[in-house]
Amino acid sequence: MKNYIIIGNGAAGATAARKIREADSEGSITIFSAEGDPFYYRPRLPDFIAGIVELPKITLQNSDWYASRQIDLHLGEMAAEIDSSAREVRSEKGEVFGYDALLLATGARSFIPPVPGTDKDGVYALRTFDDARSIAAQAEKVENAILIGGGLLGLEAGYGLTRRGLKVKVVEFFDRLLPRQMDLAGAFKLQKMLEEMGFSFYLGARAKEIIGEKAVERLALEDGRVLEGGLVLFSAGIRPNLDLAQQIGLEVDKGVKVDNRLMTSQEGVWAAGDLIEHNGRVYGIWPAALAQGEVAGTNMAGGEALYQGTLMSNSLKVVGVNLTSAGEIDPEGKLPSAVFEAEGGYRKIVLVEGRMAGYIFLGLTRGIKECQAALEQETDVSSFLEEMKEGEFDFSKLIQ
Repeated sequence: MKNYIIIGNGAAGATAARKIREADSEGSITIFSAEGDPFYYRPRLPDFIAGIVELPKITLQNSDWYASRQIDLHLGEMAAEIDSSAREVRSEKGEVFGYDALLLATGARSFIPPVPGTDKDGVYALRTFDDARSIAAQAEKVENAILIGGGLLGLEAGYGLTRRGLKVKVVEFFDRLLPRQMDLAGAFKLQKMLEEMGFSFYLGARAKEIIGEKAVERLALEDGRVLEGGLVLFSAGIRPNLDLAQQIGLEVDKGVKVDNRLMTSQEGVWAAGDLIEHNGRVYGIWPAALAQGEVAGTNMAGGEALYQGTLMSNSLKVVGVNLTSAGEIDPEGKLPSAVFEAEGGYRKIVLVEGRMAGYIFLGLTRGIKECQAALEQETDVSSFLEEMKEGEFDFSKLIQ
């Protein structure tokens, strides 16, 4: 009987456990998780902050799911040490578990920049359900929140706060929202939509200091402005959790380096999810973690699966604002593109050497599926360049 150990129970770890059990009905599977809650849908944490869902509604695999598959799940207990030469893991409780195959799926942690005052009460980053609980509790006590970083997750969390009746002030270093997902024209339209929902924006601005006695009261900006707010939420990206990987000497750069089978530099040790670097890229997105978990779990159980990367696609999940972007968005406007603008809507389709290279859909949804298919297949769409500038273009032409 084969012994499997998975460290981390997020999208990659939980998916790997499922794939292992599908392939090996007899093997022993042990999972260690720093979180006290079973596998849940992390992208809906902003909805919990908004008060419109509870944990059971977004739980994907509850404790019964693991028990029925004879998976030994250790919630709220992480692996403290790995002895890869002996192929053993010691838990935080001091128990020792042997393994034949080990998966590191320790994910990432929120990055909080070194702004003075981050140790005060009322300062948060959103990564786990415990974070969401704390943010929701604080939101009950204040009227104004300050969001530092105007990324996708931050805006979704900020929208959750506006739905609780808070005014949300967004401090963004760049001169526009979502610079990785939007060009200037699209970002301007998005900003106007969000301002109507209770957001205000401070673009091209930097946080200087969080002010208050023990708790947050204000945020000072480097340009001299001071913003009032009793809750500060950082949305400044993530950093892979590399402690265990470095402890056992795995090859690490931006993340844990893996091959196409998700094997690390050590035999018998796999890695998947937000902590890995594959072909020079750290993805840090939910679809990539799911796909990597499937490949790693399949291979740990003796299968043959290859991970060939995940196409980067982003969506903003804010009621009333439909935003999806993928691939090359050409923020500088240097590439051939088909742009369509309407009141409350913006669409941009970018071509490289005549092929579909990327797109932005804001306030519009028709055509996204077809554009995604054309992007994945690198379809030559140059003959439709002028037609795609029309609002009623028949996108089915792209995939015929």
